[in-house]
Amino acid sequence: MVISVADMRSKLVILTVALVVALLLGACTLLFHDLEPQDGIIRGRYVTIETTAYCACGICCDWKYNLLHQPVHSKGRHAGKPKAVGITASGTKAKPGTLAADTRYYPFGTVFYIPGYGYGVVEDRGGDIKGRHRLDLYHNTHQEARRWGRKKVQAVVFPPGTPAVPKNAPPPR
Repeated sequence: MVISVADMRSKLVILTVALVVALLLGACTLLFHDLEPQDGIIRGRYVTIETTAYCACGICCDWKYNLLHQPVHSKGRHAGKPKAVGITASGTKAKPGTLAADTRYYPFGTVFYIPGYGYGVVEDRGGDIKGRHRLDLYHNTHQEARRWGRKKVQAVVFPPGTPAVPKNAPPPR
């Protein structure tokens, strides 16, 4: 089968015109696309998540004091190396509302609403927190963390770029 030069040119012209039209239409939709809904409410999606709780203690976070009374990792590949207690993987200080997640699925800054806990932001990773359906919720004390235990909940995950929500914000609709 032999393709003539005229056929090749006409196909190239048609392809180029189609590409230019697609780019123009795509640019128009980008320029006129309203990023926020008209009512100003940012909506998330429901996900079923298994939640566990943690605090900054050595039991929850696998650290202990060495002979010089300095906190060190108690096991794993970093065993014996210094541990920054209460500091998350993103570098922030852990506080209520800090969540640990698998950052392959929920990158740092992802906002969640967890019924019974409230709003939280992913700022940490956990060694046992693997997959899209696991979250670890930070609590101030070990007793609070134990009280939460392990729960399967219908959480709301908000789109990337959603601002962190204040503690007293109402639950999402």
